[in-house]
Amino acid sequence: MTKITENAEREAIIPARTIASETGATLLVVGGLASAFGAASCCALPVVLGSLGIAGAWLGGLAVLAGPYRPELLAVAVVGLVAGGGLLFWHRRTAITCVPGAACGHSVRTTLTTGALCVGAILTALGFVFA
Repeated sequence: MTKITENAEREAIIPARTIASETGATLLVVGGLASAFGAASCCALPVVLGSLGIAGAWLGGLAVLAGPYRPELLAVAVVGLVAGGGLLFWHRRTAITCVPGAACGHSVRTTLTTGALCVGAILTALGFVFA
């Protein structure tokens, strides 16, 4: 193979890996965020929402359903958020070592995933504090 053909193949493979990495990180973070929300719905979220002046009475129904499963939800939240954060870190590290001319960099999805990761981490910490 020639040098040009090898570079063209690498440039075609790297964006596909980047998209798969972003999707995996997003799914893991969303799962962790949903689990953290369920675990924090009993005590932490009503306190936080009440301090912000937002009514949290609708969380009572969710708290009844999620309350017995709080340890499992916290475990799923931690696993999902750590795995999603690891994939996101790996994605950012590979974006730094990007082939010149390839489509690499931070997308809107990466920024939203980072924000969801932060919110999930806060909810998980509140779930542990109020557990």
